[in-house]
Amino acid sequence: MKAKSALLAANRQDAPARPKTAKRRATVRLPASERRDLILKKAFEFFSEYGLTAQTRGLADACGVSQRLLYSVFPNKSALINAVYDANIAGPFQAIWFVHLRDRSKPLEQRLREFYQEYYDTILTCNWLRLFLYASLAEVEMAPTYIAAIIKTLLETVVEEAAADAGLPMPSDRALIQELGWALHGNVSHLAIRRHIYHDRTSVAVDRVIGIHVAAFLAGIKAVLQPQPPAQPARNA
Repeated sequence: MKAKSALLAANRQDAPARPKTAKRRATVRLPASERRDLILKKAFEFFSEYGLTAQTRGLADACGVSQRLLYSVFPNKSALINAVYDANIAGPFQAIWFVHLRDRSKPLEQRLREFYQEYYDTILTCNWLRLFLYASLAEVEMAPTYIAAIIKTLLETVVEEAAADAGLPMPSDRALIQELGWALHGNVSHLAIRRHIYHDRTSVAVDRVIGIHVAAFLAGIKAVLQPQPPAQPARNA
């Protein structure tokens, strides 16, 4: 089976050549900022559909501009991909979510359910997930950058609030804290992958599934963080 980027290239090769007398479609003149925003929007859709290995010539066609004009806005493909990351991968994450997660005037279960419902609706869209997965397969540093810049802080925040709510101490090992946070975050992320990428059809509503994962996480975190009694020395026979 060919990747979509390969199919796109094949379709371009099979397309009839333009007659030499045909005129290129005139490019609509736009202010520079509007042109950049348009290209970014189209690039997000294009790379989500065809992957990051797709040629920018196809993107230029999708934008209705020449490849030369495309590269006048972004000097190279790497710069374009970085801009797509800033605008469409990291950009939708709202810093105010950290404030809401730490607002202990509300029950923790409510905070977690509200946050992950918003995160699911705002971040974990079909195009976002497709681009994120394509980037990982292409070994582009999009996923590691996003995890390091945003998700690790999120994981630690979730576990910190869960520990405080349970009246239990936090682990001293940051790596362990993050793994505990993945127990919830990973489940919600995979829920979105199942629904958007695998097209898993089920009658169970997303908000209910998120509630199940939150409740299971909060029940499990108490058992994991509970201090363990010291091991008893073995008795001599």
